Amino acid sequence: MVRLFLAINLPVEVRREVTAAATPLRECAPELSWVSELRLHLTLKFLGEQEPDRLDDLKAATAGVAGRHREFVMTLGGIGAFPNFRRPRVVWMDVAQDARLELLHHDVEVAYESLGFEIEGRAFRPHLTLARVRAPLADEPRRQLSRAAREIDYRTDFVVRSIDLMQSELSSTPSYTTLVSAALRSD
Repeated sequence: MVRLFLAINLPVEVRREVTAAATPLRECAPELSWVSELRLHLTLKFLGEQEPDRLDDLKAATAGVAGRHREFVMTLGGIGAFPNFRRPRVVWMDVAQDARLELLHHDVEVAYESLGFEIEGRAFRPHLTLARVRAPLADEPRRQLSRAAREIDYRTDFVVRSIDLMQSELSSTPSYTTLVSAALRSD
Protein backbone atom coordinates (compact mmCIF):
# COMPACT_ATOMS: atom_id res chain seq x y z
CA MET A 1 0.00 0.00 0.00
CA VAL A 2 1.11 3.55 -0.75
CA ARG A 3 -0.23 6.69 0.95
CA LEU A 4 -1.07 9.29 -1.70
CA PHE A 5 -2.33 12.83 -2.16
CA LEU A 6 -2.60 15.42 -4.93
CA ALA A 7 -0.81 18.70 -4.38
CA ILE A 8 0.36 21.97 -5.75
CA ASN A 9 3.99 22.17 -4.75
CA LEU A 10 5.59 25.55 -4.19
CA PRO A 11 8.71 26.80 -5.96
CA VAL A 12 11.83 26.48 -3.80
CA GLU A 13 12.16 30.24 -3.31
CA VAL A 14 8.51 30.55 -2.19
CA ARG A 15 8.91 27.70 0.33
CA ARG A 16 11.99 29.48 1.67
CA GLU A 17 10.11 32.80 1.95
CA VAL A 18 7.09 31.21 3.66
CA THR A 19 9.36 29.48 6.18
CA ALA A 20 11.17 32.75 6.91
CA ALA A 21 7.87 34.64 7.27
CA ALA A 22 6.63 32.04 9.78
CA THR A 23 9.75 32.28 11.96
CA PRO A 24 8.06 34.49 14.61
CA LEU A 25 5.32 31.87 14.96
CA ARG A 26 7.83 29.05 15.45
CA GLU A 27 9.71 31.14 18.00
CA CYS A 28 6.65 31.81 20.17
CA ALA A 29 5.26 28.25 19.89
CA PRO A 30 8.13 25.80 19.37
CA GLU A 31 6.06 22.99 20.90
CA LEU A 32 3.83 22.83 17.81
CA SER A 33 4.49 20.28 15.09
CA TRP A 34 5.89 22.58 12.39
CA VAL A 35 5.87 21.52 8.73
CA SER A 36 9.39 21.52 7.32
CA GLU A 37 10.22 23.81 4.41
CA LEU A 38 10.58 20.83 2.05
CA ARG A 39 7.01 19.62 2.79
CA LEU A 40 5.09 22.90 2.32
CA HIS A 41 2.37 22.42 -0.31
CA LEU A 42 -1.32 22.97 -1.04
CA THR A 43 -3.27 19.72 -0.82
CA LEU A 44 -5.84 19.36 -3.59
CA LYS A 45 -7.08 15.91 -2.53
CA PHE A 46 -6.03 13.30 0.00
CA LEU A 47 -6.23 9.82 -1.53
CA GLY A 48 -5.15 7.73 1.46
CA GLU A 49 -3.70 4.23 1.29
CA GLN A 50 -3.84 2.78 -2.22
CA GLU A 51 -2.72 -0.41 -3.90
CA PRO A 52 0.39 0.16 -6.06
CA ASP A 53 -1.41 -1.38 -9.06
CA ARG A 54 -3.72 1.69 -9.11
CA LEU A 55 -0.85 4.09 -9.76
CA ASP A 56 -1.12 4.06 -13.56
CA ASP A 57 -4.83 5.03 -13.43
CA LEU A 58 -4.15 7.72 -10.81
CA LYS A 59 -1.27 9.16 -12.84
CA ALA A 60 -3.44 9.20 -15.98
CA ALA A 61 -6.29 10.96 -14.13
CA THR A 62 -3.86 13.57 -12.79
CA ALA A 63 -2.42 14.21 -16.26
CA GLY A 64 -5.92 14.39 -17.74
CA VAL A 65 -7.03 17.07 -15.27
CA ALA A 66 -3.81 19.05 -15.69
CA GLY A 67 -4.15 19.00 -19.47
CA ARG A 68 -7.52 20.77 -19.25
CA HIS A 69 -6.19 23.72 -17.22
CA ARG A 70 -3.89 26.63 -17.95
CA GLU A 71 -1.13 27.82 -15.65
CA PHE A 72 -2.37 30.46 -13.22
CA VAL A 73 -1.08 32.78 -10.52
CA MET A 74 -1.58 31.79 -6.88
CA THR A 75 -1.44 34.36 -4.09
CA LEU A 76 -0.29 33.49 -0.57
CA GLY A 77 -0.45 35.60 2.57
CA GLY A 78 -2.16 36.00 5.90
CA ILE A 79 -2.04 33.59 8.83
CA GLY A 80 -4.98 31.81 10.42
CA ALA A 81 -5.90 28.76 12.47
CA PHE A 82 -8.51 26.02 12.24
CA PRO A 83 -10.95 26.27 13.84
CA ASN A 84 -9.60 29.59 15.25
CA PHE A 85 -6.85 30.96 17.50
CA ARG A 86 -8.95 30.38 20.65
CA ARG A 87 -8.78 26.61 19.98
CA PRO A 88 -6.09 26.15 17.32
CA ARG A 89 -5.58 22.67 15.86
CA VAL A 90 -3.86 23.77 12.63
CA VAL A 91 -1.94 26.98 11.91
CA TRP A 92 -2.01 27.91 8.23
CA MET A 93 -1.10 30.46 5.58
CA ASP A 94 -3.97 31.62 3.42
CA VAL A 95 -4.24 30.90 -0.30
CA ALA A 96 -6.36 33.57 -1.99
CA GLN A 97 -9.63 32.34 -3.43
CA ASP A 98 -9.36 32.17 -7.21
CA ALA A 99 -11.88 30.87 -9.74
CA ARG A 100 -9.16 28.95 -11.63
CA LEU A 101 -8.05 27.17 -8.46
CA GLU A 102 -11.67 26.37 -7.56
CA LEU A 103 -12.28 24.92 -11.04
CA LEU A 104 -9.07 22.88 -10.88
CA HIS A 105 -10.11 21.47 -7.50
CA HIS A 106 -13.60 20.68 -8.82
CA ASP A 107 -12.16 18.85 -11.83
CA VAL A 108 -9.83 16.84 -9.56
CA GLU A 109 -12.85 15.80 -7.46
CA VAL A 110 -14.85 14.75 -10.54
CA ALA A 111 -11.94 12.86 -12.15
CA TYR A 112 -11.15 10.96 -8.98
CA GLU A 113 -14.82 10.23 -8.26
CA SER A 114 -14.85 8.29 -11.53
CA LEU A 115 -12.04 6.18 -10.02
CA GLY A 116 -14.09 5.41 -6.92
CA PHE A 117 -12.98 8.19 -4.56
CA GLU A 118 -15.61 10.08 -2.59
CA ILE A 119 -16.11 13.75 -3.34
CA GLU A 120 -14.99 15.84 -0.37
CA GLY A 121 -18.07 16.80 1.60
CA ARG A 122 -16.85 20.11 2.97
CA ALA A 123 -16.04 23.32 1.16
CA PHE A 124 -12.57 23.67 -0.35
CA ARG A 125 -10.56 26.00 1.91
CA PRO A 126 -7.18 26.37 0.18
CA HIS A 127 -4.32 26.88 2.64
CA LEU A 128 -0.76 25.85 3.42
CA THR A 129 -0.51 23.97 6.69
CA LEU A 130 2.31 25.51 8.71
CA ALA A 131 1.87 23.59 11.98
CA ARG A 132 -0.34 21.13 13.80
CA VAL A 133 -1.25 21.61 17.45
CA ARG A 134 -0.88 18.21 19.13
CA ALA A 135 -1.90 19.31 22.65
CA PRO A 136 -4.03 22.30 23.71
CA LEU A 137 -1.99 25.45 24.24
CA ALA A 138 -2.08 27.32 27.53
CA ASP A 139 -3.72 30.76 27.41
CA GLU A 140 -0.56 32.89 27.24
CA PRO A 141 1.24 30.90 24.48
CA ARG A 142 -2.02 30.85 22.52
CA ARG A 143 -2.35 34.66 22.82
CA GLN A 144 1.30 35.11 21.80
CA LEU A 145 0.76 32.91 18.75
CA SER A 146 -2.34 34.88 17.76
CA ARG A 147 -0.50 38.22 18.16
CA ALA A 148 2.49 36.98 16.17
CA ALA A 149 0.15 35.80 13.39
CA ARG A 150 -1.48 39.25 13.12
CA GLU A 151 1.94 40.92 12.88
CA ILE A 152 3.17 38.85 9.92
CA ASP A 153 2.97 40.95 6.78
CA TYR A 154 3.90 38.53 4.01
CA ARG A 155 2.30 38.23 0.56
CA THR A 156 3.58 36.66 -2.60
CA ASP A 157 2.38 35.46 -5.99
CA PHE A 158 3.75 32.60 -8.05
CA VAL A 159 2.75 30.74 -11.18
CA VAL A 160 1.24 27.28 -10.68
CA ARG A 161 2.69 25.15 -13.47
CA SER A 162 1.68 21.61 -12.42
CA ILE A 163 -0.30 19.39 -10.13
CA ASP A 164 1.59 16.56 -8.49
CA LEU A 165 0.66 13.06 -7.39
CA MET A 166 2.58 12.64 -4.14
CA GLN A 167 3.49 9.68 -1.97
CA SER A 168 3.70 10.28 1.76
CA GLU A 169 5.86 8.07 3.94
CA LEU A 170 5.01 8.42 7.60
CA SER A 171 7.80 8.22 10.15
CA SER A 172 9.27 10.44 12.86
CA THR A 173 10.21 12.76 9.97
CA PRO A 174 7.61 12.23 7.21
CA SER A 175 8.81 12.49 3.64
CA TYR A 176 7.04 13.19 0.37
CA THR A 177 7.97 11.86 -3.05
CA THR A 178 6.58 13.24 -6.32
CA LEU A 179 5.34 10.28 -8.37
CA VAL A 180 4.15 12.37 -11.30
CA SER A 181 4.24 16.09 -11.99
CA ALA A 182 1.46 16.81 -14.48
CA ALA A 183 2.04 20.07 -16.33
CA LEU A 184 -0.74 22.58 -16.73
CA ARG A 185 -1.09 24.10 -20.20
CA SER A 186 1.14 27.11 -20.84
CA ASP A 187 -0.81 28.40 -23.88
